[in-house]
Amino acid sequence: MHASSSYDYAIIRVVPSVERGECINVGVLLFCRTQRFLGALIDLDTRRLLSLAPSVDLEAVQHHLDTIALICEGQQEAGYVGQLSQAERFHWLVSPRSTIIQMSPVHSGLCSDPAAALHHLLSTMVHVATSQEMQQSHAK
Repeated sequence: MHASSSYDYAIIRVVPSVERGECINVGVLLFCRTQRFLGALIDLDTRRLLSLAPSVDLEAVQHHLDTIALICEGQQEAGYVGQLSQAERFHWLVSPRSTIIQMSPVHSGLCSDPAAALHHLLSTMVHVATSQEMQQSHAK
């Protein structure tokens, strides 16, 4: 078991209309330097996205999200950015941009297992509890 290590993370958001400022959280990007971990988990809820922006190009959005995963993994298909160090890839991914895919501000935390922290963040920051799940949690 590893001792606690600090990590940085950002929420991956789809902003279908930058002018309106509306977004949905679709994933998490996590970087833990001491454990040499850079990962992204993405779960695009197309139904939610289409309810927010019926004319959004789902194929283009999915392509952009897939590219984030390739960059994190350092895949050759990610081009020049994919060949940078983990820290450089993380900072490139979280740099501000005004496109359909945006990152939240970077936040920090402590963990002993970055992969588990990434899954926890995905479940708390991206997955939406159904009304039935919310009722069950309030009944406890």
